[in-house]
Amino acid sequence: MKKQILSAVLVTAMAASLGACGSSSSSSSTAASGSTVTTTESTSSGAAKADVANEDEHTLSVEAWDANFNIPALEAAAADYKKNVDPDFNLNIIQESQSSDIEDQITLAASSGDYSQLPDIVLFQDHYFHKYVTDYPDAWSDAINSSSIDWSDFGQEKLSYSQYNDEHWGVPVDNGTCIAAYRTDLLQEAGYTIDDLKGCSWDKFDEIGKAVYAKTGKYLLCMDGDGNDLPYIMLQAEGVSQFKDGKANFVDNDTMVQVINMIVKLQKDNVLYLANDWSDYTNQAIQGDMVAGVINGNWIIPTIEQVTANSGKWEITTLPTLKGGDGYASNGGSSLYITSNCKKTDLAVDFLSKTFGAGSTETYDAALKNGGVITCSTKAGKSDVYQQGVAYFNNQPIYAQIVEMGTHVKVVEQSDYHYDARTQVAAAIQNIINGADTKSALQDAQDQVDFTMGG
Repeated sequence: MKKQILSAVLVTAMAASLGACGSSSSSSSTAASGSTVTTTESTSSGAAKADVANEDEHTLSVEAWDANFNIPALEAAAADYKKNVDPDFNLNIIQESQSSDIEDQITLAASSGDYSQLPDIVLFQDHYFHKYVTDYPDAWSDAINSSSIDWSDFGQEKLSYSQYNDEHWGVPVDNGTCIAAYRTDLLQEAGYTIDDLKGCSWDKFDEIGKAVYAKTGKYLLCMDGDGNDLPYIMLQAEGVSQFKDGKANFVDNDTMVQVINMIVKLQKDNVLYLANDWSDYTNQAIQGDMVAGVINGNWIIPTIEQVTANSGKWEITTLPTLKGGDGYASNGGSSLYITSNCKKTDLAVDFLSKTFGAGSTETYDAALKNGGVITCSTKAGKSDVYQQGVAYFNNQPIYAQIVEMGTHVKVVEQSDYHYDARTQVAAAIQNIINGADTKSALQDAQDQVDFTMGG
């Protein structure tokens, strides 16, 4: 019998979920005197937050944004490094309110040409780094590229975010691999099992979803209709991007047209619930017991787990695809980057290389238990902690499964305008649902993205 790991491993549901989207809890904590970590909350964006010049030789500063998600992961890494490498090591964690505070700080520093207020290391959302290293190359250090990290331990899709000009600039932290999670009790009521959904075609998904709705009144899938991640997820599962050669590629992208038409069909068949906004998606749809399934980055797990009465009823599997076959995608995630203001790049490289970069089980076991951060390292994903069954998910070893699934995610072209595309495609879907022609709506969306890109 598999050992069980309590679902309370993922400490605070919405904080972890929003952490993947760039928000965080506003609380802060300060570690006890003499401990490895000091965590302080930033109070004014742009103010001097890290006194890098006066740090001692054993101290590093790092900026992150979630007291319940990525900050516990940093604390775990600091404790690991202190115990196993440098007993005098200290990590000063500066807690921002949201990820955009870090982005704004980089922009401000670059605008003034003064990088002296930057910490040694920053946590950065994966989808944003290429834009910021392109626009502000002087803000970053590429020292990590010369490290001893075994990059083959990480999936190529994850590394594609932190690579620039064929060099490594960052170290992966949290895993954004998508899960397809389903209520097995509701599937059973409709005469199906989770095996019927494993790698099924979207047409089969629609058939099952209609049966589930007819029998239980629950939607088989939901998504935030305003910030709709489903098109990107479905496309990546096909190995296709919304962009081609740096340009938006909607109208002449046959796979995208199929995906958009399928989303509209699922909505009209009462298989997909498109929520009005993020709160409607998480609070009313997922936690309000409206749905029998959820597809998103694994950071959505704590949101699902908030409904304690459904413990043991959920299981996860791979994503559907258009023609059938196991689908894999990723949505969200972040990596750690050394800034040009770091005066101790050797220490920063060594710290990152021997914790997150090494796939340290001490770092990642504690990060999972204390904050719900799932590793991107295949090595760390083989630990005993990751192999334990999760009671909420019918004792499936979901964390090991997620790490393994992450190795299959295909690399697709990314863009600095990922979120602009998401906004415009979401609007196009709503227009199509209201009667607009698919190609015309996608053309309008593509034109809007092209305009934003300056094309």
